[in-house]
Amino acid sequence: MHHHGEPFEGLGLEPADPLIWAGLDVVVVLLLLAAMCFHTGGLWAARRRSPWPRHRSLLFHLGLICAAGGLLGPVATAAHTSFTAHMLGHLLLGMVAPLLLVLSSPVTLALRALPVQAARGLTRVLRSPGVRVLTHPVVAAVLNAGGLWLLYTTDLFRVMHVSPVAYALVHLHIFVAGYVFTASLIGVDPNPHRASMPVRAAVLILFIAAHSILAKWLYAHPPLGVEPGDGKTGAQLMYYGGDVVDIALLVLLFAGWYSATRPRNRQHDAVTSR
Repeated sequence: MHHHGEPFEGLGLEPADPLIWAGLDVVVVLLLLAAMCFHTGGLWAARRRSPWPRHRSLLFHLGLICAAGGLLGPVATAAHTSFTAHMLGHLLLGMVAPLLLVLSSPVTLALRALPVQAARGLTRVLRSPGVRVLTHPVVAAVLNAGGLWLLYTTDLFRVMHVSPVAYALVHLHIFVAGYVFTASLIGVDPNPHRASMPVRAAVLILFIAAHSILAKWLYAHPPLGVEPGDGKTGAQLMYYGGDVVDIALLVLLFAGWYSATRPRNRQHDAVTSR
C-alpha cells in the first residue's frame, strides 16, 4: 500500500522527472497556441463574414482550461500519489474538456477563417474514408471505452507511471478519443458522415453502460499499488462524475435531434391540417 505523499507502490515515475517537466512545457505551449489560433480565427472569420459567436469562444477557452487542469497544476501533481486525483484529471481531460471543445465548433471556425484552397483541403480530409471510419460512433466508442478498460484492467496503468512516453501517450489518447467520441455524437461542426440518430443513441447508451461497469469493477478491484479507500473514492468519482457528463451528452443529443426535426414536423402539421 502507498502512503499519502508517496508515489503509488511499485510505480517509479515522479512529478519531478525531467521528461515530465519537458512534456508539461510542451503542453503549455500547445494550449497557448490553441487559444491564440482560435482567437485569431475568430477575428478573421468576423472580417470575412459575420462575427464569431462569443459563447463559442468562451466554450473553447473553458475547454482548454479543463484540459490544462487535467494535465497541469495541483490535480496533475496529486495524481502521482492519489488515484482520486488521477481520476479527476482524466474526467477533466477525457470528458469535460472534449465536450466543451466540441460545442465551440472549431472545425466550423477553421472553414470560415482559412483561405478558400485551405478550407477545401480540410473539407477533403473530413470526407476521406479514414476520417469516416474513425469518426463513426461505434469505432469512436470502442477507442474511447476500450482504451479505459485497457488502461485499468491490464498492466498499462503501472507502465504509465513508470514510462514518461507511455504517460504522455495515454493522456493523448484519452483526450483525442474523448473528443472524437463526443464529436461523433453531438458535434455541431459539419460532418458528411454523420450517423443516424438511432445509431448514436444506442452507442451512447452502451458507452454509458461500459463506463459504469468499469467504475464498479474498479471499486472492487483498484489498480495495483492503490489503497482500497483511495481506489473506491476514485471509482465513485468516475461513476458519478461520468454520469454528469453522460447525462449532458444525452440531453444535447436529443435536443439536437429535436431541433433538426422540428421544422419538418411543423411543415407536416401544416400539411395534415389542411
